[in-house]
Amino acid sequence: MGGPLRVDHAVTSGTFSLDGETFDVDNNVWVVGDDDECVVIDAPHSVDDILAVVAGRRVKAILLTHAHDDHSRVAPALREAVVAPIFLHPDDKPLWSLVHQDYLWDLDLPDGWELSVAGTTVRTLHTPGHAPGACCFLVEDLGCVFTGDTLFHGGPGATGRSFSDRTVLESSIRERLFGLPDDTVVHTGHGEDTTVGAERAASAGW
Repeated sequence: MGGPLRVDHAVTSGTFSLDGETFDVDNNVWVVGDDDECVVIDAPHSVDDILAVVAGRRVKAILLTHAHDDHSRVAPALREAVVAPIFLHPDDKPLWSLVHQDYLWDLDLPDGWELSVAGTTVRTLHTPGHAPGACCFLVEDLGCVFTGDTLFHGGPGATGRSFSDRTVLESSIRERLFGLPDDTVVHTGHGEDTTVGAERAASAGW
């Protein structure tokens, strides 16, 4: 059969560009599934790097935490390679349009939407602030949440650029993420893991 449910991970390198500036950046690639099928969370710099983590499994969906270019750049090429739909929250259309003029995503990600994969459920939490359509993906069976650039080890994601809002971001984190159990592992879009409890405890310093 499909074997145990698991999270696979790789780091891939490239650039992030917005508001006329470009930065080198390392992105986490997350794949949730078993030996047979999986979902990919975010599609950053390299299709080959993502395919190495997929390792020949059937991809049910490409889930985008948001549409910044370092999270969505290779999504159309990955879609073609694995024949799976791209999911994105529609509020991120302005950011998607900065990256992809000739392609659209396939299906909208509403808040609370659930996807079944490998015998578990991935649930969407709309967490605007870093980007208007930013979403996190909760997998309760694994005790983890994939936060993209909404919440990092050390606090909230970046704001101050186009389409971002610090006050909205902090509200999203407090209302949508800090209600999760303390031991929920936070798999971030960049950098190391943390836990909901650790970040809640540190949030008094924001």
